[in-house]
Amino acid sequence: MTDNIPLQPVRQKKRMDSKHRSGCCECLRCCGRRDPRPRTVWLGHPEKRDQRYPRNVINNQKYNFFTFLPGVLFNQFKYFFNLYFLLLACSQFVVEMRLGALYTYWVPLGFVLAVTVIREAAEEIRCYMRDKEVNSQIYSKLTGRGTVKVKSSNIQVGDLIIVEKNQRVPADMIFLRTSEKNGSCFLRTDQLDGETDWKLRLPVTCTQRLPTASDLLQIRSYVYAEEPNIDIHNFVGTFTREDSDPSVNESLSIENTLWASTVIASGTVVGVVLYTGRELRSVMNTSNPRSKIGLFDLEVNCLTKILFGALVVVSLVMVALQHFAGRWYLQIIRFLLLFSNIIPISLRVNLDMGKIVYSWVIRRDSKIPGTVVRSSTIPEQLGRISYLLTDKTGTLTQNEMVFKRLHLGTVAYGLDSMDEVQSHIFSIYTQQSQEPPAVKGLALATKVRKTMSSRVHEAVKAIALCHNVTPVYESNGVTDQAEAERHYEDSCRVYQASSPDEVALVQWTESVGLTLVGRDQSSMQLRTPGGHILNFTILQIFPFTYESKRMGIIVRDESTGEITFYMKGADVVMAGIVQYNDWLEEECGNMAREGLRVLVVAKKSLTEEQYQDFEARYVQAKLSVHDRSLKVATVIESLEMEMELLCLTGVEDQLQADVRPTLETLRNAGIKVWMLTGDKLETATCTAKNAHLVTRTQDIHIFRLVTNRGEAHLELNAFRRKHDCALVISGDSLEVCLKYYEYEFMELACQCPAVVCCRCAPTQKAQIVRLLQERTGKLTCAVGDGGNDVSMIQEADCGVGVEGKEGKQASLAADFSITQFKHLGRLLMVHGRNSYKRSAALSQFVIHRSLCISTMQAVFSSVFYFASVPLYQGFLIIGYSTIYTMFPVFSLVLDKDVKSEVAMLYPELYKDLLKGRPLSYKTFLIWVLISIYQGSIIMYGALLLFESEFVHIVAISFTSLILTELLMVALTIQTWHWLMIVAELLSLSCYIASLVFLHEFIDVYFIATLSFLWKVTVITLVSCLPLYVLKYLRRRFSPPSYSKLTS
Repeated sequence: MTDNIPLQPVRQKKRMDSKHRSGCCECLRCCGRRDPRPRTVWLGHPEKRDQRYPRNVINNQKYNFFTFLPGVLFNQFKYFFNLYFLLLACSQFVVEMRLGALYTYWVPLGFVLAVTVIREAAEEIRCYMRDKEVNSQIYSKLTGRGTVKVKSSNIQVGDLIIVEKNQRVPADMIFLRTSEKNGSCFLRTDQLDGETDWKLRLPVTCTQRLPTASDLLQIRSYVYAEEPNIDIHNFVGTFTREDSDPSVNESLSIENTLWASTVIASGTVVGVVLYTGRELRSVMNTSNPRSKIGLFDLEVNCLTKILFGALVVVSLVMVALQHFAGRWYLQIIRFLLLFSNIIPISLRVNLDMGKIVYSWVIRRDSKIPGTVVRSSTIPEQLGRISYLLTDKTGTLTQNEMVFKRLHLGTVAYGLDSMDEVQSHIFSIYTQQSQEPPAVKGLALATKVRKTMSSRVHEAVKAIALCHNVTPVYESNGVTDQAEAERHYEDSCRVYQASSPDEVALVQWTESVGLTLVGRDQSSMQLRTPGGHILNFTILQIFPFTYESKRMGIIVRDESTGEITFYMKGADVVMAGIVQYNDWLEEECGNMAREGLRVLVVAKKSLTEEQYQDFEARYVQAKLSVHDRSLKVATVIESLEMEMELLCLTGVEDQLQADVRPTLETLRNAGIKVWMLTGDKLETATCTAKNAHLVTRTQDIHIFRLVTNRGEAHLELNAFRRKHDCALVISGDSLEVCLKYYEYEFMELACQCPAVVCCRCAPTQKAQIVRLLQERTGKLTCAVGDGGNDVSMIQEADCGVGVEGKEGKQASLAADFSITQFKHLGRLLMVHGRNSYKRSAALSQFVIHRSLCISTMQAVFSSVFYFASVPLYQGFLIIGYSTIYTMFPVFSLVLDKDVKSEVAMLYPELYKDLLKGRPLSYKTFLIWVLISIYQGSIIMYGALLLFESEFVHIVAISFTSLILTELLMVALTIQTWHWLMIVAELLSLSCYIASLVFLHEFIDVYFIATLSFLWKVTVITLVSCLPLYVLKYLRRRFSPPSYSKLTS
């Protein structure tokens, strides 16, 4: 029968959010794929499809089997210097250009490439295994023959899939049925949106009412769904059942969806597959963040370009001194090859391996447990941060809410007077009999008290009903889950909600006597102080959104039949919704100044006729496919008028541990801290003072709200007249200032000791980071814990995510992940400082090592009539930069100038690094001069002291060179580590042991003579001793700042 069902024609919807689609659509168009279109999906009939859909395969690999090697090699050789070394190696196949054995050029290049290929291969294999595991997961599918097992990769659009509790949802689905009695299920979405709170999902009403799951295959029904897009928070679709009379139409929204990568947290669910493969919401939202290249790497790259320029100049000079005789162009190429050591091929490998060591050290630091390095390419950035941009909620504060204040307009209750609230609630629910006869004055007092009790009761009842919290019962070892749920066992109950504010409010109502004990899709149960259960039917619920800044609920009291619309939200939106009053604005400001998060609670009683009229319009708006959200909002707004103001609630978000000393450390280190928050101005200002972001002695300039160019101009002039003053500005005013006076505003803001931006949108946070980078040229670090901080974290030079209550989205997107804000101090002051100083020393030493041997080659060629003949050949040239000197030079990554405790105690040491002195043109020039001096001394010394054979020059100069390098490492080290001593002795042992096999290049009998030993000793001393003397004199008369602390 179902075989003859005609397919509904698919209409192309005109959507306004084209920007959401542009990213993926452009990509699909480029790949020759058709634009995604809306679709009609028949339940249980994947063969009845109106278009081709992608396979449900997750593929996160960059390459496949055939493209791996070409792809990796291309990515390596697209950089100039790698290509340069490849051309050098290839030139050795030309006989006229050959300078020695082929392996002297190919082995170093091969080693660098092998390291890269192995690293990429390991990453690809890990990716492949992860993808295979996900694609091979087994699910149950409903078919006409019963339930069959199917792999995740074989699931198609239209399949009816059963997903068990704690199982991952394999594809984007519409929720049809659940085994839960309350007719709903919870989802864990932390892998999709980073939020740790469970999300409530509702099945399609029509399919939930069917007796069994197999009946889904017996009905003629389909889902009409929008085209695939990246928006995980919205969905527009309709469900239609054709074989009922009349046919059933239900609107579908985000509440009816089960997106892939979420996990079912309660019950067993059945869903129909809508989107698969590359059309999954989770896949379309996977974007590669910008690849961050560290400032240190750019500086090293710049120095390498200078070295390349030096290489070309030296080669041209050598040929010029030959008067460009003969085939001079070939001579230039030979000299380029001969002096190619000027650019060290090992520099990139040493620095990359150094970064891996720094990352390992950070992970292993017991003082900052749980720290994760997600981007091992930029640890040096941590040592040069000038601006720190931090979120407030969950980063500086704990995101642990404590209910502090209930304000009714005429009276306010704080923590010390909550027992009064409790007594009011108790009196309302326990006062059964009439008041005894009393004198008039007492009766009047009782009447006033009763009025206050009813006001408090109404406020508490509104707070207990207006939320999205669900009580969940878990077995506690004594009571099982079913029994706990039946008896509303307090010890087994936990609250689940999408916001910690919500949980704090419901926990407070429980503490004063009105307890939320049960909730399902259509009802809610409250328990009174006397143990009586109050039943409420949930007629409608309007969830909180960032745009509306409010949430509402319509409930019917089962005992009285009264219908009430409750609403709570931010004061800025609620002020226009509630009836006129003279205290709301003032009291909201007062509570915000105390650092409290304020919510305004209101209600409106509805008659049955009013509600029926509203419901008819609301259902009609929800069924609309075009501009649904706008139509729904318009209908809801028709209710949101002249509401009765019940109360204000004040919830405090406590500061994280050691926030104040950490911020003080950062300030003393020369780092300017900017706080960017979505919270209101008063709360943000209060937190800034509380956290000592703004010191007690500093003035605060609160930037007036400006809406046009003229106002912005006047306010900027007023701000310009203030000095050493912290700035507080709202997102709206910031937008106006950046539109008309971007340069002037940023110039003034950068001079402030601290800046607080409140009511900031996520895109504004990223924009501020970008402007700071462009205007100052300084390095920025962004710290946050929520999904709204991801754009800021990815835009900053160095992104740090805090694993908090808002989930892991920020920490997963960040370069570094920490568990507490206080760990940031040690991450920057100790690890950032050490990484930068160590990499600076390492890079300069690798360059020094290469320049030394290049200088010797230049001297040798000059003495022998500018001949392009190599001084060292074969294994000597490879061994020099590998087994003979690699370990001591690389051991510099373990060096440190001061102990970590001293670095934390004196953050001023960090300030020195902001000038970039460890690696500058000055230090580079000093090392170049040292290299030229030592290379010249060694070569001229060997030429002066050798007696008979050329091999003696090689033996004397090469041995002196190795010893000089080992001594120079010892000279550079500031704090000895046992591995450094091992590295020095190991390298020396390797050289002495290898002399037996180097008879082709070195006269073994000559090196055993006393003549050899004294000549090498003299040359080495002359090359190193003056430098030791200079180092001693410098430390004696002009010591660096850290040496004063270590002496």
